[in-house]
Amino acid sequence: MVWINVRGRVPVALTIAGSDSGGGAGIEADLKTFAALGVHGAVALTAITAQNTVAVTGVQDVELELIGKQIDAVVEDVGVDAAKTGMLHTSGIIRVVADRVRRYRFPLVVDPVMVAKSGARLLKEEAVKTLIEELIPLATVVTPNAPEAEVLSGLKIRSLDDQVKAAKRIAELGPKAVVVKGGHVEGGVVVDVLYYEGEVHRFEAPRFETKTTHGTGCSFSAAIAAGLAKGLSVVEAVRQAKELITAAVKYGIPVGRGHGPVNPLALLYKESEKYRTWREVWDAVRIIEASPHAYLLVPEVGMNIAMAVPYADGPQDVVGVPGRIRRAGKRAVSACPPDFGGSDHLARYILTAMEYDYKVRAAINVRFDRRILDLLRARGLSISYYDRREEPPEVKRVEGATIPWGVKEAVKRAGRLPDVIYHEGDWGKEPMIVLLGRSARELAKLVVEIAEELAKGDSK
Repeated sequence: MVWINVRGRVPVALTIAGSDSGGGAGIEADLKTFAALGVHGAVALTAITAQNTVAVTGVQDVELELIGKQIDAVVEDVGVDAAKTGMLHTSGIIRVVADRVRRYRFPLVVDPVMVAKSGARLLKEEAVKTLIEELIPLATVVTPNAPEAEVLSGLKIRSLDDQVKAAKRIAELGPKAVVVKGGHVEGGVVVDVLYYEGEVHRFEAPRFETKTTHGTGCSFSAAIAAGLAKGLSVVEAVRQAKELITAAVKYGIPVGRGHGPVNPLALLYKESEKYRTWREVWDAVRIIEASPHAYLLVPEVGMNIAMAVPYADGPQDVVGVPGRIRRAGKRAVSACPPDFGGSDHLARYILTAMEYDYKVRAAINVRFDRRILDLLRARGLSISYYDRREEPPEVKRVEGATIPWGVKEAVKRAGRLPDVIYHEGDWGKEPMIVLLGRSARELAKLVVEIAEELAKGDSK
């Protein structure tokens, strides 16, 4: 969705940076980030790079006059509500950009890009002094990672306290705010430290073991610029950027042989799929309710059907039926329409299954019956199980841990994620069969077909 500001126009964010031919960082990452946050993105290209996920093999700087003219052209027509810098390869480029920032006075986020993920230098040694003296004092926010912050502050950074000290030292260079990012600092969580107006703010996120980190700094600084363009405060702009980049890293794009790019559109994709997912579950419910035989598969505790949005993080991202689907005489009837968070039980099956195959986003539970398993097996579906009696005490003690454990046990037995997982119950627990798939609608059709076959068998 495009953001409309209080002046009735779409905010414009300008990226002044280099191009990444691999599409993972630079202006390519910035424009995706701007689009994800609802602002219009404009570009002043500073360099063309030949790079991919493993190396930078060539750099061609844009002529200084043309860099300045690009900024002029954008400002004079569409306007700039905020800008960010990325790769500024030489002292000459930095001076041109600093001149335009002084002239036009737009809010500026400086990402002091020095070295690419592959190790190639993107800022010449002689240009570091120019960056410190001419551009950083003009910045609204500066966003160095730990190695960059060490260069700018002259301090070694090994801990959170070091990040705070470095942020305060860099603030002495003149920017209004400094974010020292924690991706290079060891620890189970990634903490970014914002120093602004004499106060320290900390933003935490889990650390993900992933190689999809190319473009992290570009997207983070672009997200801050987008927030400033929309009129957010510095603190809120950084908070928004932290949320976006956390999802972008977690759901990165696994391409190439090296560090794959982050995915700044992940949260947008999740939001855009919510109605489609809800509608699919609602269609699935109606397919089951319309069947004259589906009631034969309804367990004593009730049936449910659920589906997760892409990039689901928890049960709140999974659509299910609150109150479940119950047997009413010889009909299967839903208690109420589907809703997000409508089935914590099936959500745990789906979220665990997605760890093995992100395309498996749907599940439905049916009553345990060997005949049903035989009918499913006859269709070529892979079937595995877990035994609740084997559940370790430490798993039993944790609320909600049984199903993730059970799915993983079933995967171990099958050697892959199966289409069907069942268990034969335990003390106070009804035996159950759970079908997994990519589509709630297709699972509902399958259940109806199995119910019809079961009914034919019963009538013989």
